[in-house]
Amino acid sequence: MSAEASEQIEGEEEKRRKRQGWAPWKRILVATLVLLLSVGVAYQQRPQLRWFAQQSPLLRGIGIGVGRGDGSTSSSCGCQGFNEFQGVVEDCCCDYATVDSLNKEFLHGILQKLVKTPFFRYFKVRLWCDCPFWPDDGMCRLRDCSVCECPENEFPATLKGLASDHLTCQEGKPQGVVDRTLDAQAFQGWTESDNPWTYDDETENGDITYVNLLLNPEKYTGYTGVSAQQIWEAVYNQNCFKDGERDTCAERRVFYRLISGLHTSISAHIAGDYLLDETTAKWGKNYGIMHDRVLMHPERVQNLYFTFLFVLRAVTKAEAYLSQAEYSTGNGAEDQETQELVRRLVNCQRLRTACPIPFDEAQMWRGSDGAELKQQLQNHFRNISALMDCVGCEKCRLWGKLQILGLGTALKILFSVEGQDSSAHKLDLQRNEVIALVNLLSRLSESLELVHEMAHREREREREGGRAAGREKALRQHNIH
Repeated sequence: MSAEASEQIEGEEEKRRKRQGWAPWKRILVATLVLLLSVGVAYQQRPQLRWFAQQSPLLRGIGIGVGRGDGSTSSSCGCQGFNEFQGVVEDCCCDYATVDSLNKEFLHGILQKLVKTPFFRYFKVRLWCDCPFWPDDGMCRLRDCSVCECPENEFPATLKGLASDHLTCQEGKPQGVVDRTLDAQAFQGWTESDNPWTYDDETENGDITYVNLLLNPEKYTGYTGVSAQQIWEAVYNQNCFKDGERDTCAERRVFYRLISGLHTSISAHIAGDYLLDETTAKWGKNYGIMHDRVLMHPERVQNLYFTFLFVLRAVTKAEAYLSQAEYSTGNGAEDQETQELVRRLVNCQRLRTACPIPFDEAQMWRGSDGAELKQQLQNHFRNISALMDCVGCEKCRLWGKLQILGLGTALKILFSVEGQDSSAHKLDLQRNEVIALVNLLSRLSESLELVHEMAHREREREREGGRAAGREKALRQHNIH
């Protein structure tokens, strides 16, 4: 063989070895590109992956998770994003930035005014009920969890009429004081039909209490331990929510997210009004609780947004009914203001433009087993409402019953009225249901504000701590030299 032929053969062999050497890397490169493409597609659908993308330099480098440079991300709804959560709220068609803007600039303020009106601040509730699932052995560590009565002379004459035989407060603290004396006429003119989604025993007259919600704010009560854990475990584990957000069934996933969002809201209010020092009765914001129970769990915050939009959709869908309802308490001027506030809430043009359908209920129950699944989940939610009678803390039971009734009312509106509004179909609501619905929306709105406020403050404290550590390090280095 000639030297020239030998060199040619060796050259070909060298090329072959190089090609073989690159083959595994080619396979790895192709697999990586496929993975990144899959993440990019899923990113538009799952907010949790957006958070992952924001943390990954590689994904940021190829444009996943950073938007288009104007703070927005592409989506089927053309929704905008913002710097904490980007894109559309999952299972909805409204983006995080729009929700924050609407809530901060309009919804939160009007809801705060509404829940302070005479119509919406009094709630009819049965607080003394036997637990249908287990003996009620829950104990509250603080007396602030109790609900007690107020003297009649604390309220206008138009709101008196159903005085209790026991007018002494157990402790006398403002946070424990509750009004149970409301004019019976204020509850007339509304239907008393049962809600198929809730275990409703408030239509009966025995042992009914009228509670002033402003004097019983939702906050830390000291209700902890086995009893409180048992309630939440029963809510999640005994009502077919085992798969949670990973459930491929949209209806079950929606129900799980509603409960999780409500749970997050309750945690936010506990952290926002916490007994920091029992000896000095010092109350304030507990940033540790907010961080541990809410902020370090992005999916919980996302579920809070979802529940807010779900309830908001129910309120806007019932626009015709709520706009025409009578909000009479005997005080003409305040009742007129209440009706005007309600009409402003349900007829908001800005809301219609920015987020016309916060949640599309028409996508539910469309499968062949839709009717059966709806009945099943309806029964599960009734079980949850019945569980509120097992809450061992009286004030926690009050807010649990109110907010579960509010959520049940939203379910009733969305899944008992066909079409986009209630004008063409019969919708009957109890007065108590409307009170619970609006107060729940207000609680969720307030929770969103608390989450933003306390998260911002926590970041500020971290930056301040970092600057302080930097100054201390610089001082040590100066002293060494």
